[in-house]
Amino acid sequence: MFRSVAGLTVAILILSACSVGPDYVRPEVDMPAAFKEAGQWQPAAGGAPVADAAWWKVFADPVLDDLEAQVEVSNQNLKVAEAKYRAARAAVEGARAGYFPTVSGSLAKTRGATNSGVANVDSPVVTTETLAASASWEIDVWGRIRRGVEGARATAEASAADLAAARLSTQALLAQTYVQLRAADMQADLYRRTADDYTRFLELTRHRQAAGVASPLDVAQAETQLGTAQTQLIDLQNQRAQLEHALATLVGRMPVELSLPAEARLPVLPPAPALVPSTLLESRPDIVAAERRVAAANAQIGVARSAWFPVLDLTGTAGYRGGTFAGLVSAPNRFWSLGPTLAMTLLDFGARSATIAEAGAGYDEAVATYRQTVLTAFQEVEDNLAAARLLEQESEAQARTLAAAHRSRVIAENQYKAGTIDALNTISAQTAELSATANSVSLASRRLQAAVQLLKNTGGALALTAARRDD
Repeated sequence: MFRSVAGLTVAILILSACSVGPDYVRPEVDMPAAFKEAGQWQPAAGGAPVADAAWWKVFADPVLDDLEAQVEVSNQNLKVAEAKYRAARAAVEGARAGYFPTVSGSLAKTRGATNSGVANVDSPVVTTETLAASASWEIDVWGRIRRGVEGARATAEASAADLAAARLSTQALLAQTYVQLRAADMQADLYRRTADDYTRFLELTRHRQAAGVASPLDVAQAETQLGTAQTQLIDLQNQRAQLEHALATLVGRMPVELSLPAEARLPVLPPAPALVPSTLLESRPDIVAAERRVAAANAQIGVARSAWFPVLDLTGTAGYRGGTFAGLVSAPNRFWSLGPTLAMTLLDFGARSATIAEAGAGYDEAVATYRQTVLTAFQEVEDNLAAARLLEQESEAQARTLAAAHRSRVIAENQYKAGTIDALNTISAQTAELSATANSVSLASRRLQAAVQLLKNTGGALALTAARRDD
C-alpha cells in the first residue's frame, strides 16, 4: 500500500511540473533608437534622466505643488482605480487558494426507512446522527490552477499600472488646468490695464473733440475700442471661474471650497528636455498595463487547454455516525473514506474547442492593443517634442512682433497728440499691440502645457534638466 501511494505521489509531482498552454513571451515591438523630432537635443550631464514622482515641481510653483498633493488624497477617479486594484489583488489570492484543499464540516440528523423486501412487513424508522469532516483537493496535474494564478497576477499588475496611469493623467490635467487659470489671470490683468489706457485715450479724444481737432467719429471709435476691451475682460473672468471650478473637482472638493487668489504670472517654464532613449517608454503606465494584459490573455489559453485533460481530485471524509448524539464520538461509530477521483468530459460538441479559440482571439486582441498603445505613445511624444521645438521658435518670432507693435503704438500716440494723424491710425496701433501681447501670453501658456504633456507622455520619468542644444 505504501509503495502504491508513494508511486502515485511521484507520478503526480512529475506531471505537475508541466503546464499546458504556451509559456509567455513578451510580444516584439520595433522601437527606434531615438525620436524623430528630437532634433539636435543632446543628453544632459549626469547620465540618463531619473524618474521623479513629483515631476510637477520643475514648474517651481508652490500653489501647484499644494494642489497636486491633494490629488492623491481626494480625487475620486483615483479612488475608483485604487479600489479596482485592490479587487484585482484579492482575485490573485482567490486563485492561489486553488493550490490548497477545501475542507468542510457537517452535523446532520436524519430519519428514514428502507424497503425490507418482505410483504406486509414495515421497515423500522431509523434515526441517524452524523458528525463528519470532508476534504477535497484538486491535484494541479496539468497546470490549470497555476495558469489561473498566473493570469490573475498579470491582471493585478495591469490594474496597478492602470492606477499609475490614472494618477499621472489626473496630475497632468490638473497642471494644465492650473496653467490655463494663470494664463487667464494674466490676460485679465492685461485687459484691465488696457481698459484703463483706453479710458484715458477716450477722455483725450473727447477733449480734442471739444477743442475742435477731433470728430465725433473719433470719439465713437475710441468708445468702441474701450467697450471691446471691457467685454473681453468679462469673458476672461468667466473662463477663470470655470477653470477654478475644474481645479476644485480634480482635488476632490466642492467649487465653493476652493478659491485661488488671482496672480498675473505663469509657472516657471522648465529647461529644454534632455534626449532620452526611446526604450524609456516601456515603463509608461498604459504600456505596462497593456503588456500585462497580454500576459493574462496568454495564461487564459493555458486554462482553456487544460479542459482537454482529466481533473484529478483527492477526496477524503471522516467522522462519526450513530443512532443518537449521546456517545456519538466513539470508536464504534467512526467511519472514513479516502481515494482519488479522475474525471474528464468525454463529449461536449465543440465547447472546449470554442473556448480555446476564444482565448486565442483574446490573446491576439491584447497583443494588437499593446502594439497600438506603443505606437500611440510614440506619436504623442513626437508631437510634443515637435511642439517644444516649434513653440520656442514661435515665441522668439512673437517677441519680435510684440516689440514692433509696441514701437508702433508709442509712435502713433505721440503723433496723435501732435495732431499729425487721426484717431483711427492710433486705435489700429493700440489694437495691434494688445493683440500681440495677448498672443504672447497665450503662447507662453501653450509652451507650459506642452511641457506638461511631454512629461505625461513619457510616464512622468522624463527629467527636465538643463540640456544643451547644438546650434
